[in-house]
Amino acid sequence: MKGIRKKKSGILPGYALFLLLLLTIVTEAAVAHDTLILAVHPYLPFSELQKRFSPLAEYLGKETGSPVIVRVGSDYQEHIDAIGKNYVDIAYMGPASYVKMVEKYGGKPLLARLSINGSPHFRGFIITRKDSPFHSLADLKGRYFAFGDPNSTMSHLVPRFMLLEAGVQKNDLKGFEFLRSHNNVVLGVLSGDFDAGAIKEEVFQAFSNQGIRKLATSPSLSEHILVASSSLPEQKITALRQALFHLPSSKDGKQVLSSIKSQLTAFVPVQDSDYDNLRQILDRLKKEDGIQ
Repeated sequence: MKGIRKKKSGILPGYALFLLLLLTIVTEAAVAHDTLILAVHPYLPFSELQKRFSPLAEYLGKETGSPVIVRVGSDYQEHIDAIGKNYVDIAYMGPASYVKMVEKYGGKPLLARLSINGSPHFRGFIITRKDSPFHSLADLKGRYFAFGDPNSTMSHLVPRFMLLEAGVQKNDLKGFEFLRSHNNVVLGVLSGDFDAGAIKEEVFQAFSNQGIRKLATSPSLSEHILVASSSLPEQKITALRQALFHLPSSKDGKQVLSSIKSQLTAFVPVQDSDYDNLRQILDRLKKEDGIQ
């Protein structure tokens, strides 16, 4: 009996090494297939954003070997905090939200920015009803204004800067409200509850035949951006970045791109400095609000 036990004790180290190796392989496979969360800020209704970004999530899942699911933030600030604290793996962000996130939490790995009709820049409009008597932003003194979300680039922050440049401060308005989304801003203006409001170009195009017109056009800004969690492995970040860059030449690339935005033609390289002009705008607003 002692001989048998001795013989088994000689086999165990090799067997244990085999089990350890097997466990390592299984663990690495599990990590490689961990589900990634693609977070999107709520600039449109939840169901619409799920529909728009699900094809991208499916594509990235196939290309990286990790399933990807879409998560829509409850509001812009919650979305900023989610990627800032690495609660999500990938974040689609508006320019102002990105700048604020970097200021509060520090830089994140940059993946890509949007290119619309070949351009990585975009703009927005301050709108009014077609039958309104207003012809300039200065005419909005003493009037009601509709903003979207407080952290939205084109439905609050840049329009506020535009109003300041035209000599219109918040106190000069008779009233203003935050209506959460670009669509709500349009509806608020069309209903007559507000004299003017601020929206991105995409939303203006969708409603341009329904009774609104441009009152002013914003400066050109670097497009929306995709960033990654700092906790993602570098190999996974590289795979995500390459998948985004190769999207236009992929089998279903055009369908994936157009589902997000009809005129989206590609995801292109991005640098933090691409958002410096927006930082200057936000700094102006801080000074106006007495924030150091």
